[in-house]
Amino acid sequence: MNVVDPPPQTHTNTHTPPRISKFAVFAVHQEFLGKEADWYAEEGLSLLRRGSALREKVIVLEEGTRASLPELLRKLDELGYEKVLHVGRYGEFAHRGGLIDIFPINTEQPLRIEFDGSTVATIELLAIASDLPRTEWEKITKRALDKPISAVAPGDYLVHLDHGIGRFKQFTTLAIDGETLEYYMLEYQKGDTLYVPKALSRRKLSRYVGLESPSLSRLGGVSWLSTKRRAREDARTFAEELLKLYAERSTVTRPRLTPHHAVLERFISSFPYEETPDQTRAWEDVLRDMTEHAEPMDRLLAGDVGFGKTEIALRAAVLAVANGKQVAFLSPTTVLAHQHADTAHERLAAVGVESALLSRLVPAREQHASLRQLAEGDADIAIGTHRLLSKDVIFKNLGLVIVDEEQRFGVKQKEHLKQLRAAVDVLSLSATPIPRTLAQSLAAIRPVSRLQVAPTGRKDIVTHFGHWDAKLVADALQREVHRGGQAYVLHNRVQSIAAFTQQLRQLAPELRYGIIHGQLSEGALVRVMHQLREHEIDVLVATTIIENGIDLANVNTLIVEETGKFGLAQAYQLRGRIGRGSAQGYAYFFWRHTPEGKAMLRIDALRDADKLGAGWDVALRDLEIRGAGNLLGRDQSGTVNRVGFNLYAQLLAEAVESLRREAALARTQNVA
Repeated sequence: MNVVDPPPQTHTNTHTPPRISKFAVFAVHQEFLGKEADWYAEEGLSLLRRGSALREKVIVLEEGTRASLPELLRKLDELGYEKVLHVGRYGEFAHRGGLIDIFPINTEQPLRIEFDGSTVATIELLAIASDLPRTEWEKITKRALDKPISAVAPGDYLVHLDHGIGRFKQFTTLAIDGETLEYYMLEYQKGDTLYVPKALSRRKLSRYVGLESPSLSRLGGVSWLSTKRRAREDARTFAEELLKLYAERSTVTRPRLTPHHAVLERFISSFPYEETPDQTRAWEDVLRDMTEHAEPMDRLLAGDVGFGKTEIALRAAVLAVANGKQVAFLSPTTVLAHQHADTAHERLAAVGVESALLSRLVPAREQHASLRQLAEGDADIAIGTHRLLSKDVIFKNLGLVIVDEEQRFGVKQKEHLKQLRAAVDVLSLSATPIPRTLAQSLAAIRPVSRLQVAPTGRKDIVTHFGHWDAKLVADALQREVHRGGQAYVLHNRVQSIAAFTQQLRQLAPELRYGIIHGQLSEGALVRVMHQLREHEIDVLVATTIIENGIDLANVNTLIVEETGKFGLAQAYQLRGRIGRGSAQGYAYFFWRHTPEGKAMLRIDALRDADKLGAGWDVALRDLEIRGAGNLLGRDQSGTVNRVGFNLYAQLLAEAVESLRREAALARTQNVA
């Protein structure tokens, strides 16, 4: 007899479940995911018969044999199966009394195993199909397995897939069956302790993100399983709302754009840098959205400062203009708007595309002229701040909206953007996406292209952390200027920035200083920016106005005075403003008083994010530190707090795919 008897043909109206004498349950491991059914029935079983190491990752169940029910439950946990109240998809198991239902990853239907004392009495095949297609379930599961938990410290809250919220105490080693392994030691209610093998952590553990001090779960019973089921139901409801919004958007169509390869190739060939593989893929995504799909694009382009997001946006703009459309390019700050305007003017000249700038620094007469050109269709691209969302800004034929750092816009501006999204292509750019955007991307509701590969020649920033050191500050500024470079110094208080700059002058009097902040007059702001670009200033003392914009390859030293007062994503983006060229960048994050609590957690996370391309992970870590709160929406905040953002995002992804499967089946039945 084979190791596994092939399951008989079943029908949903079968009253007596088919009996199976012997069956193998394969582990939820990377090496098994993506295998075809034939592999399990042939190669997988062949390996089992030869007694390979694979045997430890498979449970063989046989009717009439002696077996321990508690041992089977422990083994299912070790193989990565998720405990639920009722099985409904691959990789789940449910236990009640002497019955265990298992949905193996190597079959299309779940098994029901009934124990009679210490004997496997029967093995039956249940007439249930997974509510998630195999390919989508594997994709979501692989994503979880690929995401390790990093930098866990005693006191951190973790969520176990089967047991709920626990507090991490320490790593420990245990010897079981003669093998010594390392475990996560988690504390639960009433002092109960759970030991989770490190090898299983990717499948079963995630960081808790939600309340600052959540209630610990109780081990045993079905309380957590019920909480998880309610969270799944809530995630499904939320997914229905999101998919409905996107379905309504998909009912709005626009003509597919013509690629205009000759124009695009001429523009792309003028790009002065070497294109990264991620930029190539991102541009292919955007080109496909705009030329092959009838529904308007709504894509997120995520990547560190200086990783080439603007170049992809400008290519999309050229494509839209080549098709007779106008483009709105929104920036959150005046400085960044001018930066984009300078870049666009320089790059778009190659293809004869006209752009207009709208911001508070543009004289009223020029703004009126630009408004008239936009209304008459004589201006192709409008670049500006929220000024572009004013009622007097009228486009003759708007076709594309580019939004840089969308989270920086207010509620009213976002409502206006929602109205624009109904009929035009939208490309959003972000270095550190906000939680709602992360959730939508993780759930595959909103398409995302990620730029993670640094441009050729970029070096990781050498970063120093510590108490304010006047001598070190002076040395750093002088060293940068002596090698022909310039520096930024961050002091985020307008009232004292002049006095602070005077202190710097006393430290390094031979250097030339400039000051910039949001309360400067238009003329003063333009003058200081010009002096910086013309290298008439060695050190620019600034508030966070430079967080978005002022991209100068010659500025390669950053000094931040009070690091503890900045958000994690904010500090990470500030560091990205230096080291833009081939020169080595140096960042100094100081504090005058030792930061405590979340401020120090942010600093530690920034210290860990020492490699280029970590913006996406920084956004997730920032969310972990701040907590999810109601950032996903008021209706979801309670559920997110009960199970944590990471698990909720996974449940949301599962709900989205389940709903898509149901919709596809319904369409098939309607056609039939």
